[in-house]
Amino acid sequence: MNRSIITVVGRDTVGIIAKVCSYLAENNINILDISQTIVSGYFNMMMIVDTGHITGDFHKLTADLENLGNTIGVQIKCQREEIFDKMHRI
Repeated sequence: MNRSIITVVGRDTVGIIAKVCSYLAENNINILDISQTIVSGYFNMMMIVDTGHITGDFHKLTADLENLGNTIGVQIKCQREEIFDKMHRI
């Protein structure tokens, strides 16, 4: 299993989760864990996903998610789990 971390941050609007999850389903990406909160109108979501069966390459996935974020007005980042862990281990 190739686990990756997806973070979504921005002003809350209708359909953020639906649009992100639809993209993931279309690209054969399984959601393993998900957490989301809304604080004073700001949306924050973190997902752990399995990217072991993606239909394209990982760089295309990250670019597509960033573009999707730009379209819906949020920032979406996707990192491989091992990179995320090393960046946040202090």
